[in-house]
Amino acid sequence: MSDRSRRKYVIVIGCGRVGAQLANLLDAAGDAVVIVDRSADSFKRLSPDFGGSTMVGDAKNSKLLERAGIRSADALVTATQGDNTNIMIAQIAQRVYDVQQVVARCYDPVRSDAYAALGLRTVCPTRIGAQMLRDALQDSG
Repeated sequence: MSDRSRRKYVIVIGCGRVGAQLANLLDAAGDAVVIVDRSADSFKRLSPDFGGSTMVGDAKNSKLLERAGIRSADALVTATQGDNTNIMIAQIAQRVYDVQQVVARCYDPVRSDAYAALGLRTVCPTRIGAQMLRDALQDSG
């Protein structure tokens, strides 16, 4: 089986609007997904067709990460509301558990750049949103 056809095992931390949408997309693409959130109510955002697993708890806890299967995870994405939480969990996944693909959402552009310089892949919705709004203004004028 080639690497492209192999199912990825992905852990998504945070089941807000973005985390739930990402988990749904990954699941629909055939990846094995586990999504972790501190509130069971958050899982209501998942599609009724979601075939992955859900876990309630604090992902800063290494025992919870291990129960989520971090030792065999191909990828981990942090999408909680807190930059500090996202960065901490991402660094644990990358440095302690050697997860190959780790991406952290980071709202603060300065912090996002600093962590990217240290080797952590970040996505900054603040920067992306500002660029999209600028582009929309240019397109409409």
